[in-house]
Amino acid sequence: MSRLVFVLNGPNLNLLGKRQPHIYGHETLADVERDCRALAAELGLELRFHQSNREYEIIDWIHEARETAGGIVINPAAFTHTSVAILDALNTFDAPVIEIHISNVHKREEFRHHSFVSGRADGVIAGFGTQGYQLALRRVARLIDEKAK
Repeated sequence: MSRLVFVLNGPNLNLLGKRQPHIYGHETLADVERDCRALAAELGLELRFHQSNREYEIIDWIHEARETAGGIVINPAAFTHTSVAILDALNTFDAPVIEIHISNVHKREEFRHHSFVSGRADGVIAGFGTQGYQLALRRVARLIDEKAK
């Protein structure tokens, strides 16, 4: 099984570190990518790390992952609560999917409590800040290893 993992980030995550740091922290998406790449090397994973404010690009990356990847880590951001299209794309992916959120969405506004993506995800990590990405990579690596047995 492929050890390639797509790490997909949704809208406004390009502003990480600048936007609402009291909620999302001071780390930038570049910091998150650097830390993910370092951990991926330890875990023997290859990464494709993407961010888009456009739903169709995220869907296209999921379609690309169908042919090449052993797992997806996705922070769909606001698309979590709105995108049936991303859910449909994830439902075509036959490997582990871990959904992550930097903040604890369940302590926030009511509309953030519903996730379309969770219906497909093999696990959900929320409220651990940017450390959630590393937790997700560790979990997806384990799931890839288990599936390879």
